[in-house]
Amino acid sequence: MNSLSIIFMGTPDFAVRSLDAIISDNYKVKAVITAPDKKAGRGKKINCSEVKKYALEKNLKLLQPHNLKEENFINELKSIKADLFVVVAFRMLPKIVWEIPKFGTINLHASLLPQLRGAAPIHWAIIKGLQSTGVSTFFINEKIDFGNIIEQREVEIGNAENTGNLYQRLKEIGSQLILTTLKQIISGKLITQKQIESKKLLKAPKLVKENTRINWNKSGLEIFNFVRGLSPHPTAWTKSEKTQKTFKLYNVIYFKEKRSDKLNGIINMNDNLMKISVNDGYLKVLELQIEGKKKMSVQEFINGYKSYNLSKLI
Repeated sequence: MNSLSIIFMGTPDFAVRSLDAIISDNYKVKAVITAPDKKAGRGKKINCSEVKKYALEKNLKLLQPHNLKEENFINELKSIKADLFVVVAFRMLPKIVWEIPKFGTINLHASLLPQLRGAAPIHWAIIKGLQSTGVSTFFINEKIDFGNIIEQREVEIGNAENTGNLYQRLKEIGSQLILTTLKQIISGKLITQKQIESKKLLKAPKLVKENTRINWNKSGLEIFNFVRGLSPHPTAWTKSEKTQKTFKLYNVIYFKEKRSDKLNGIINMNDNLMKISVNDGYLKVLELQIEGKKKMSVQEFINGYKSYNLSKLI
């Protein structure tokens, strides 16, 4: 058993991989903090986080606070007397929490900080057309994603890679970075790097309905990156000009070619192919979803195309 004792904080499966790596490497995880259960779906069933499921499976002490500043919760954290807090895909921590452990609180972030600070760094790395990104560990301080960097790992982004694939790769690489960071902390030879500040840095804001809609006035490459950057979730969307129904794109290929017209967003169906015009070429659609329908292949769409009554996307 490694001498360093840890309280782990996280919610989605991205965090589970890091928690599993920590436990597999024989660290003492004294408690796991995750989000409260939520009601979801039509039946309002209680959903618990992936981290909670893992913690229950491993019989780990589990806490699900609604208020991170609540006195009883703070007192319980202090009573556990962990050496270090490890945070992966959780929520912003108040100072009263992250200053508790003697070795501080570290966070794993899925970008090469200071680039892409924010809630959705994996998505925005692809949306922005970056050729590489990575993962970083850093000490949490008062400002979100601004603490001193401990370690980083850079990875290349495939030309056609989507967020789903990159997420899986960074989840694994991030878990290994957590382990090397813990070894550095134990060694007592830790050297951190202060983050630079610049207005030119890319940001990674939360993804909402407004910033996930396709802008058909952008270049074909920008739209291609936008679609793969939002696939498989939350998905790039647009609307049918005629029916006003939502139209989601999951998988497209961009072809650059000269066009005499500038009629963007026009759907063209030829030779069992679906193409959407952009200002410097077209997108060949492979997977999509129409409002009220399930996700489908382009062939399934073509078979029922007439009933969907689509011609132009806006």
